[in-house]
Amino acid sequence: MERFGIVGLPNAGKSSLFNALTGGRATVAPHPFSTTETNVGVAKVPDDRLTRLAAMSESRKVVPAVAEFVDIAGLQKGSAQGEGLGNRFLHGIREADAVCYVLRAFEDENVVGGTAPLDDLATLELELTLADATSAEGQLERRRKAGRFNKSDKEAAAQLEALEQAMVLLQDATPLYRAGLAAETIANLQPFFLITAKPVLAVVNLGEDQVVDADSVVAPVSAELGGTAEVLGVSVQLEAEAAQLDPGERSELLEGLGLGEGALPRVIHRAYHLLGLRTFLTTGDKESRAWTFRAGAKAPECAGVIHSDLQRGFIRAEVIRWDELLALGSWARAKELGKLRVEGKDYEAKDGDVLEIRFNV
Repeated sequence: MERFGIVGLPNAGKSSLFNALTGGRATVAPHPFSTTETNVGVAKVPDDRLTRLAAMSESRKVVPAVAEFVDIAGLQKGSAQGEGLGNRFLHGIREADAVCYVLRAFEDENVVGGTAPLDDLATLELELTLADATSAEGQLERRRKAGRFNKSDKEAAAQLEALEQAMVLLQDATPLYRAGLAAETIANLQPFFLITAKPVLAVVNLGEDQVVDADSVVAPVSAELGGTAEVLGVSVQLEAEAAQLDPGERSELLEGLGLGEGALPRVIHRAYHLLGLRTFLTTGDKESRAWTFRAGAKAPECAGVIHSDLQRGFIRAEVIRWDELLALGSWARAKELGKLRVEGKDYEAKDGDVLEIRFNV
């Protein structure tokens, strides 16, 4: 399961976002450091394609794709030097696959903290960069002492070069995701669990009165990040309140505010796609399910997502696009009309494919 770490300054709204996404019960209070432990929860990835296929197949069970979110205690200026709760909870997101920054824009005189998202961004980046610099320096020293960087080992040598390159950037207070590093360099940094080397989704937390003018509030953050991160404007409090309602009331509230399905599905989808994750589907009367795969994966790899035996004994995949299958009305009808494509081991799966795997073990 893919994991996303949520970070923010105290009272930025990160725990509220975590609760809204996962249905969790992380403590939310109008004072700093109400979160004093790491919270972990699972969010379902909304997918209308799955819902419609399940209805078509009259499936007894529907299983969406999921992603894991981790909420840690708030950072603040000086966290790297031990201010507030310091960096003691950062281990909770070092193993995350991507990071979600929550940047406060909403104004509330009852909630302590600033309301300038660019200031939040600058503080978060500085503290995470300093934490990474300390971590990288320690790891480099330990590995050198242990003789783990053997130059005759090409992989170890590449990791050493990447870490030394990262050290220069981090000591210059440059977050690695903003440094324009090559994909190969980022891959070589993975064993070191550096937070600023991970992809970033920035959520600008809006007040309800700012939603209608969200683009202008979000624009400075987008300009500052310059395409190095995804940026979304979300009224987290509004979305959190809506998430507590039953589906009918939630839709009525969001539609009444002109927010359509709301921002939470967009947050999850952006986070999901940020890592190059895609979805293929299976459907039948017993179950309809969404399965997660990496963009570019071949059919046997997708089969392995279902079960290793399917990958090991892969013969072929029968494939049809989800919307074409819906239009035909059933898998049996699609087969009868010859609409199922037969694809082999070299087929590169596409987001929205409906698959049936043929295998023999």
